[in-house]
Amino acid sequence: MISVPRARGSRVTAAADGDGRPVISLDEAAVSYGTRTVWRDLNLEVRPGEFVAVLGPNGSGKTSLMKALLGRQPLSHGTLTVLGRPPRDAGRHIGYIPQQASLSAQTMLRARDLVRFGIDGHRFGLRLRTNGTRRRVDEILEQVGASAYADVPVNLLSGGERQRVRVAQALATDPRLLLCDEPLLSLDLNHQRAVTRLIDARRRSHRTAVVFVTHEINPVLDLVDRVLYLAPGGHRVGTPEEVLTSESLSGLYGTRVDVVRVHGRIVVVGVPDGAAAPPHHSPAPRTSDGARS
Repeated sequence: MISVPRARGSRVTAAADGDGRPVISLDEAAVSYGTRTVWRDLNLEVRPGEFVAVLGPNGSGKTSLMKALLGRQPLSHGTLTVLGRPPRDAGRHIGYIPQQASLSAQTMLRARDLVRFGIDGHRFGLRLRTNGTRRRVDEILEQVGASAYADVPVNLLSGGERQRVRVAQALATDPRLLLCDEPLLSLDLNHQRAVTRLIDARRRSHRTAVVFVTHEINPVLDLVDRVLYLAPGGHRVGTPEEVLTSESLSGLYGTRVDVVRVHGRIVVVGVPDGAAAPPHHSPAPRTSDGARS
């Protein structure tokens, strides 16, 4: 029988990094906006080299979690440390891969310019384009397979090419933690595989911890060590086999949810539309592929 972690206050003890501390430590953490609490009683430790997928419906607090880890959203309760310090103080050791964003047709930044910002974008004043910086940019672009379009304006790149450059930018500072916010949105299957391989290669070669927010678990299912599932009824932390079960998700949503596995893929059936809407709203259920909401 599979053991299902508690919806609130469940803690997973993690191995620590070289200085004796976990990469991420959340203790009884909560985020609220006015009278609305997005999530609370969240206890989570993430270890070096661990791949944690964050799932849940829209409005469940995935973005709030990402902002908190980046130091852009204060907790309303509890504590959070990243690399043993407040999140804002760990910024130079964090790589961030954002969602796909539309770019103006007038944007003339080249792929190599974005990567260079990852190296020296924190500095004020005139940036000197030293030979060392240029070599470093070229090395990173080569690592992610983006050398061929290093001098192409970013707005002319395809979605998959642009995400490769975003990965390169995130790797530019040699991060100990990679925060990935829906990096696979709008990508076809081949580009999804390419981006996830790049992220996985980094965490395996450098023991970089990965926190990966996604609506679709299947493209990364084979890479995931643990899942944090945020929902209106609380949260679950555990392995995919522990969290992505009918019993577990039914408890989170307060209604019958069926989880089936078909040819190695996870299919979730019965998650209500607008699951994060106010309690009085009772939408009809729908079918969801791979914990999509």
